[in-house]
Amino acid sequence: MDEELFTTLSVTILCSALIIYMGFIIYNLAKESKAGKYGTIVLFFVLGFGMLGFIAKEILSKVLLK
Repeated sequence: MDEELFTTLSVTILCSALIIYMGFIIYNLAKESKAGKYGTIVLFFVLGFGMLGFIAKEILSKVLLK
């Protein structure tokens, strides 16, 4: 396994794990603050917007490199 493949795999796997963990943190924050259904949706949308940017960057880079 060369360095480029290892870097690509580790970044993808570790960032995916981080995104899942941040989703758990947002859920826990909504639950502890008793945000309700609408507040939980707003929290996930606003705080998850940065994660969406990372996912979009990965998809665009895969599509444009083909």
